[in-house]
Amino acid sequence: MPSREHKVNKRRDGVSPELDELSSALMGDAFDVLAEGGTLNVVLAVEDDKGTVASYEFSDDGPEELLEGARKRVLTLARHAGDVEQNLGMPVRYALVYEGAVADEHGTYNDAVLLEFGERNYRSYSAFSLVEGKGKGDAFTWTDPAPAGELEPLL
Repeated sequence: MPSREHKVNKRRDGVSPELDELSSALMGDAFDVLAEGGTLNVVLAVEDDKGTVASYEFSDDGPEELLEGARKRVLTLARHAGDVEQNLGMPVRYALVYEGAVADEHGTYNDAVLLEFGERNYRSYSAFSLVEGKGKGDAFTWTDPAPAGELEPLL
């Protein structure tokens, strides 16, 4: 039986158009929340092979616990072949977004929206966009997403 490491190494590089669309929509929603001055909790979107998307929001805990809860939800959804209450079949891709900070080359931390995303049989990645002007509507700005590294696949 192949090891988990062997399976991970056989994954494809890149991002499918479907995962790109799911991730972009989730980032756009996060930017809208921040532009209006809302609180961005950890938000997870999961899509099945029929294109059904289920969303989950994690709040009322510390940032690390919320993030871990979102990651565990992906694993649980895969283990249970979806979520009947959300009409979600077997998950094939996911994206999760949350607010954080990213250090620049001088060690200064800047506000950012962080994104983690993955798809069955592909490598999983993270990215971030720096943000400024939270709560300032049209004056809210963000950078194009920048890669933040490869992650352990959840699907």
